[in-house]
Amino acid sequence: MKPIERVTLTLQHKEADRIPVYPLMCGVARKLVGAPYPRWSTDMDVCAEAYEKVTEEFDLDIICTLIDLSVEAADFGQPIIYPENEAAHPDFHNYMLKSIADINALQPIKFKDSVRMKGMVKLCDRLMKSKGAEVPVVAFVFGPLGVLSMMRGQANLFMDILDDPDAVKNGVAAVTETLLEYIDALAATGVPAVMLDTLFASQSIMRKSMWLEFEGPYVKRIAERIREHGAQVMIHNCGNGIYFDAQIEAMQPTAISFLHLPDDCQSPQELKEKYGSKVTLIGRIPPTWLLTCTQEDLEEECRREIDDYKAGGGFILATGCEYPANLGFEHARTMVRMAKEYGKY
Repeated sequence: MKPIERVTLTLQHKEADRIPVYPLMCGVARKLVGAPYPRWSTDMDVCAEAYEKVTEEFDLDIICTLIDLSVEAADFGQPIIYPENEAAHPDFHNYMLKSIADINALQPIKFKDSVRMKGMVKLCDRLMKSKGAEVPVVAFVFGPLGVLSMMRGQANLFMDILDDPDAVKNGVAAVTETLLEYIDALAATGVPAVMLDTLFASQSIMRKSMWLEFEGPYVKRIAERIREHGAQVMIHNCGNGIYFDAQIEAMQPTAISFLHLPDDCQSPQELKEKYGSKVTLIGRIPPTWLLTCTQEDLEEECRREIDDYKAGGGFILATGCEYPANLGFEHARTMVRMAKEYGKY
């Protein structure tokens, strides 16, 4: 069975030959093409080659085009730091939005004037042409509140929400207009799904009612635009106490990639019973734990995850966030092997 067939059945909550697997191997793939992080992050031909090679070498069932969380903010004008051996990030000493007034004055940018977002579209286009017939390509997009935080800083943004909520909403709205145009361009490549990173929709960052007010209506529009193009909506959220219920209500996703249990579930069994028929569950091997665990530990954890979520389809074995970019490949091989051997239906 081809990966695209296996994943399609899984998303329909049907049992395929086995569970799909993808350890979210993004930055680590640069090692296969001998590229430093900055080049992998900005040269989309190099990035595409790395994704192609990691997919082939590890027999992955999904390609998710996560590069870093600064892609959209960079095109708004946020200064970005490109370290040699880790993901790009905003210049924490030079946020472009220096005050509430700056947020309130923020305007949408045109996709045609972008650089990194255009690069992501180029990446998706090449991957769809080289791999899309056999492996589903999922475009990765940071949510609007997250993008705004990249340009303002989380701590500053939290104070702004309290001091001038309308200004923050104006900023989120401006980012949303840009993301809608970005979604149009991504969908034109033929990608079957877009994964929205909604990190703020978790107890790690803000209460549920606040997320529903400050990002919920905006991601709803983005999700609707994705579906208008015939693509599926997926969510990634590695926060603690993720709000499954609020996000399902707002975005009606096909799948949720997660690390921690939702705020309203006390066990994997309760999660499977409560949400397993509503969304496909993607996860949830802890990436940082991979830095210290043994092969035997990982095998046991994979068996536990598979036992918890496998029945009836609707489960993809994955890391709960990006596979550590500077780790070796051994644990990825173990995850794939366990899916093939223990994850059979």
